[in-house]
Amino acid sequence: MDAKDIRELHDDELVDHIKTVRRDLFGLRFQHATGELENTAGLKTGKRDLARALTIARQRGLDIN
Repeated sequence: MDAKDIRELHDDELVDHIKTVRRDLFGLRFQHATGELENTAGLKTGKRDLARALTIARQRGLDIN
């Protein structure tokens, strides 16, 4: 998702998106550690997507834990 799409999400959808991206990124890191991950570019895109979503959440003043 790019920043424009993330900005269009409502607050509760944004929180759900952040939780989903964190879960996916954890799975990718686990696959990378065990040697199962073939496309390591997914790690970079996942990190960037999470950073974008967290930045927008902080701009809105949401408490994300």
